[in-house]
Amino acid sequence: MFGGLSHLKVYLAPGYTDMRKAINGLSILVDDLDLDPFSGHLFVFCNRRQTMLKILYWEVNGFCLWQKRLEKDRFSWPKSVTQIKEIDHRSLTWLLDGLPIHQPQAHRSLKYRITA
Repeated sequence: MFGGLSHLKVYLAPGYTDMRKAINGLSILVDDLDLDPFSGHLFVFCNRRQTMLKILYWEVNGFCLWQKRLEKDRFSWPKSVTQIKEIDHRSLTWLLDGLPIHQPQAHRSLKYRITA
């Protein structure tokens, strides 16, 4: 989806965002977080019901805004609202696929015990 952008950072905006905001409003929010909206990095925003994400980024000569809305279920959005969270591209893919990003692995850890 965002191929060729693996060198860019992905930032999750803390808390919830009013999804009526478009490019101008979201870029102001990025600036308010002391980040550069023109950096080309991906900035991800989520609504209160956790059913919609918007991703804002700068590409060469203009902003791009990508949106995903779930008809059922919810995104696994981080609970912390105190600071912006940087994630990697794999975690972004997990988020978009509905997997929790706060777990470093997709499968449960198995623990075995040796019995004599």
